[in-house]
Order: sequence, then structure tokens, then C-alpha cells
Amino acid sequence: MKSTQKMVCLVDGEHYLPVTKSAIETLNNLGHIDVVAIVFIGGTEKLRTDDPESYSKMMGMPVHFGPNENEIPYDLIIEMIKECEADVVMDLSDEPVLDYSKRFKIASRVLAEGVTYKGPDFKFDPATEYDIMKKPSIKIIGTGKRIGKTAVSGFTARKIDANGYNPCVVAMGRGGPEKPEIVHGDQLKITPKFLMEQSDKGVHAASDHWEDALMSRVLTIGCRRCGGGMAGDVFLTNMEEGAKIANEVDSKFVIFEGSGAAIPPIKTNKNIVLIGANQPLHNIEGFFGPLRIELGDLILLTMCEEPMASVQKIKKIEEFIAKTNPDATVISTVFRPKPLGDITGKSVLFATTAPKTIQKVLVEHIESEYNCKVIGTTPHLSNRPLLQKDLDKYIGEADVMLTELKAAAVDVATKDALKYGLEVIYCDNIPIPISDNYPDLSKSVLNLVDSAIEDFDNS
Repeated sequence: MKSTQKMVCLVDGEHYLPVTKSAIETLNNLGHIDVVAIVFIGGTEKLRTDDPESYSKMMGMPVHFGPNENEIPYDLIIEMIKECEADVVMDLSDEPVLDYSKRFKIASRVLAEGVTYKGPDFKFDPATEYDIMKKPSIKIIGTGKRIGKTAVSGFTARKIDANGYNPCVVAMGRGGPEKPEIVHGDQLKITPKFLMEQSDKGVHAASDHWEDALMSRVLTIGCRRCGGGMAGDVFLTNMEEGAKIANEVDSKFVIFEGSGAAIPPIKTNKNIVLIGANQPLHNIEGFFGPLRIELGDLILLTMCEEPMASVQKIKKIEEFIAKTNPDATVISTVFRPKPLGDITGKSVLFATTAPKTIQKVLVEHIESEYNCKVIGTTPHLSNRPLLQKDLDKYIGEADVMLTELKAAAVDVATKDALKYGLEVIYCDNIPIPISDNYPDLSKSVLNLVDSAIEDFDNS
């Protein structure tokens, strides 16, 4: 830990200048803080002059003003952080210059630079990043749960594996193992019976790394995590240990998969960010939605269809992404189920975590693409009691249980299906761009991987 912290202070014209000056002096006199820059962010009630030189002279050190005193100088704050190599931004402002939304916007910009943002009764630290990777790598993170991270992780792993990059996946989940667990998806035959055997041993056999191994057929490393902070950090995880294992296994590229809105605590070369178009706009545009958007090199907007998201909402989110992170490649997508086995001509019971509102679309896709009959569906893989009721209702009419490998897919869906003599076939979810107007998804993934490798080689 540094003995002295370099600090940028944010001040306003709503405070009487001698009071602000006293606060700066108090910080400098603490002994472990060096105020290296002051940024004026607005307010005129007690501001006697708009002349930066006069204000700086009265303050006793340079004060930096933005181009418009009526607008928060977000870019100037970041410029000062970089110029002064600051460790922390201290907010000495208050209402009405800064409201909650403006403070979260500052926090998102500051944390994206790896710098702490704090005030009198709050402190936001950047998410933990262990700089330990000996191989090129990417993170896959999201703005929430159930927006497709594992599906995109599997898609990414398959694409780059088919092109000779030899990847492995490191996933952390709320049901992950106490010690990082290697699953040789490239070698094991992961059958329903095999997963049931794992479940009977007390393993959460529908954890993300098992799904990754089954869907992508590459080596995966399963980790656990508990808790998720507002900016993506976790309270407890063994992913650092998992990353060290990834450094040693026979792979050339590593994919780190986030959990919910939690961010893998590993420094990577590039990032894929998923945003669920079904999420409330204020969660995407406010709080720490912008922070996650700023972290993305490739951004996938998922769930881009009615009734989860209107055309107007999708467009609004795309415009916000472009404004927040203009350098990112952005692709709006939907997911479509893909059985891992043959369901032609069979009566299918389909279990998913997708909301009930979209099931008609998914059923129509399954029946038209795979020439089968879906006799029943359940959206309750993550709700065991409701899942059990749906299974009891339909299981006697089905030949096949088609299920995503999530939540209760093994200990309830697979178990009951095998008990009733049904064939169990697991189901992948494939991301598909909503139109040809977007960049090619496969090429975009490969380009990102090449960019990550270049970044690693040059580091």
C-alpha cells in the first residue's frame, strides 16, 4: 500500500471559499494525503469570481475549471486523474451541484480508471484485479443475472477453439466448489447419468463450469463466489486460485466468466460486456451500469425482442452505449435454443430459465428447426417447487426432457425425467444478431481474441 495517496479534490461555488480551503488544508495535514489537483465542478452562490487565476490564488494552489460552469466537467476530472497519476478522488461538493445520478456518473468514470471515489460518508473502490495471468485472456461480464453470460462464454469458447486458439474457461458461481475444480470438457463424456452421479456426491452439477464444459467441450475450471458489490467486487471467491491453475493447464487462451453483475477479479487483456435489454433503463443508464459499459471492448445487447424489449428501447440503449463507450463494438442479439441431441419426431418437455412471455417464440423455433412437438414448457428451472409442479403436469406425455443446464436442471429435471424413463437432452442457447446491420458476431469475437493476444504480447 502506498504511504502517500495522491488526491484530486472536487469543489463547488456553493461553499464559502475559506471553508473549502480549510477542508483542503485538513486533508493535506493528515500526513498520508497529497492533494495534487482541485477541479471546480460548478455552483455560483458563494463564488465571487469566475477567473481561474484569482480563484487559484485565493485557494493557494491551481484550480482547474471546465469549459462550461453550468456543466459537470467529467472529462476534466479524468484528465486530472491521468495527468497527476491520482489514487483517489475526494468529493467536497454537495447538492445542488451534484445530485445522486451525477455522483454515480462521476463514480463510474473514476472507477473505470482504477481510482477510488469517496466523499464524507461514502467510498467506492474499483473492483479487485489480480495481475497474475501468464496467458492472454478476456473477461465476460454482465449488468445482471440471467442475461446470457454462460451462453456467450460457450459460444466464444467454441468459436475460438475451432480456430486453433485452444481456450479454457474459468467460471465463478454462487454454487461453485470449495476448491477450484477442473472439468475436462474436452475429454469427458458428460451424460445425464454422469451429472446425476455428480449431484448424488453433493456437487452442484448445473453450476456454470459444468454447463461451459458440456456446451463448449473445452477444459473448464469452476470457482465460487459470495456477495456482489455495486461496482462488481465480491466478498469471497477462489477465482484467483482458479486463475493460477489456468496458467498451468494445457491451454493458450483463458476466458473468465462473471457471475450475475459480479466481475471476475482478474486483470485481463480485453472484455466482453453483456447488457440485458429486458433490464430497467435506469439500471443501465444509471448507478454503475455506465461503469460496466465503459469496461467493454465488445458489447452484446441481449434479449432484444418483444415483449422483453421494444424496438424503441433497444435503440435508446444502443445510443447510450455509443455515447458512453464510442470505441466498443456493439451487437444486439437474441438467444435461440439448440438441442445437443436429436429430438426429431419426438414429444418434448422443454425446461428453461427464459421468462414465460418469450416461451411461444422459443417453442415455435424448436418445433420448426428440429421437427418435433413441444407438449409442455416450464420457465421455472430456478424455482424448484414450481418446476416440480410443471414436471408432474407434463412428464407423462413426453418422450424427451429438453433442458438448459442451469439451476435445478440436474437434481430435479434430470432426476425426474430419468425416473420416468424419458431421454434427457441438454440445450444450448445461441446468440444471434437481430439483423444483418450489425458486425458479424463470430468475426467480432475472433477479432477481440486477436486484439487480446496482441495486447498480451506487447505488455
